[in-house]
Amino acid sequence: MSFAHKIAVSALALAVSAGAALAGGHEDFWKKAAEPYQGVTLRGVTESSPPSLYIREVLAPQFEALTGIRVDIETTSWDQMFDKAIKDMEAGTGIYDMVYIEQDIIYSYLARNFLTDTTQLLADNPQLQAPGYDEANFTTFADYFRGDNGHLYGIPMEAFIKIYLYRTDLFGDADIQAAFKAATGRDLAPATTHAEYTEIAKFFYEYGQANDMQLWGATVQGHTGHPASWYEYFESVAPTFGVYNWGIDANNNYAASVANGGAMNSDTAKEALQWWLDLRQYAPPESNQSTWTEVGTTFGAGRAAQGLVYGENAGWIAADDTKSLVVGKVGVALPPLADGVMAAAEAGDGYIGYYDGGAFGLPSTSKQKEAAALFLEYIGQNDVQPDWAVAAPRVTNTATYDDPKVVAMNEELGGYYDMLRDKGYLFAGAPAYPFHAQVREATAPTFYKILTGDLNVSEGLDQMAAEAEASLTELGYRK
Repeated sequence: MSFAHKIAVSALALAVSAGAALAGGHEDFWKKAAEPYQGVTLRGVTESSPPSLYIREVLAPQFEALTGIRVDIETTSWDQMFDKAIKDMEAGTGIYDMVYIEQDIIYSYLARNFLTDTTQLLADNPQLQAPGYDEANFTTFADYFRGDNGHLYGIPMEAFIKIYLYRTDLFGDADIQAAFKAATGRDLAPATTHAEYTEIAKFFYEYGQANDMQLWGATVQGHTGHPASWYEYFESVAPTFGVYNWGIDANNNYAASVANGGAMNSDTAKEALQWWLDLRQYAPPESNQSTWTEVGTTFGAGRAAQGLVYGENAGWIAADDTKSLVVGKVGVALPPLADGVMAAAEAGDGYIGYYDGGAFGLPSTSKQKEAAALFLEYIGQNDVQPDWAVAAPRVTNTATYDDPKVVAMNEELGGYYDMLRDKGYLFAGAPAYPFHAQVREATAPTFYKILTGDLNVSEGLDQMAAEAEASLTELGYRK
């Protein structure tokens, strides 16, 4: 990514001299701790995303310059990342010493004993405990990567919320404001309800058409054959209507269907899905093939007036003028919500959107656990976080928010870091389902049929609820 690359160039140029500084002033520790592992090469696999590219291009070279331990980070597509990591851990081949663990897959990995207990590993090897590393430095997002024993099985490396981005230049234009007021009878402002969001989408779509502009009303992460669309609906759209945890009630025999006490095919779920599908008529033509990556690209290209965009893309969209056409023209807001959803989130009974992120885990099959643990400690220090947070808007350590570089970047991002810090508790990660991938795969084909129009919303969600329950029965969760 261009924004990460720009920072990487300068950071790499200073890698040798900066290594000690980024080690928190404990250069002697790192050199001594690494002595037994000279000549070792660690291998990791992760998604090609801004935070991961920063690890590959900045942190890994700094660590090697400091310790002599080589770190090769393989960045690939989301699906290939999981495929390679899982196959390695299943076969026990030990190819990878670090694997990216997305928040939503951690429970499946723990159930299959794929990961090393890093808390215990460091406790058992005091010579590896870095002075600048402390689990207490992490935000509460780290709790998603803890096992039942409270120990960490992954070192957080990215955490961000999926936010409502809007074009401040369009929303603040006096002529556009007047036209919107004339068309709708209300002032133009970021939507707080779904009806307002649709109204804004329709207005800007028509405005773009009337003025022969490459401008549409909203982004839609609506790929008709990729899990990104399934995730957008279940993790970003359905909760804003009050449908949580995919509509599965884990406390009621894992019911998914309304008939059995679930909510996957409830009237509210059907309303949420229909609302989202209807937005496609106001969205750019690439929306039907858009994953999380293309949604960011669409917004950065100035092709949408508003959209739900993963926070990891907010940095380059708002500040990288080599890649984004809307630098200085981006505002952030909370997603539109149905009545009662905010109150439920504030009470801890629901959530308003997706708190995404991931960690680097140490596979149980790694042949270099101790050396890998040193690298995981290195990327978990407070000292390495500020430049990383500027390069790719992600925060895993509480101290990061107060760093002057991050404070300055917060202004460029329209207050995104403030929102993450102050409103992050209103968002939630994926539910703690060890059957995450199985249920997604069981229901996704039907979901895609809804998107392509081969099934209507009501019939499709009814089928999906039945498919989810059949899968959960087969897996032994429904009795």
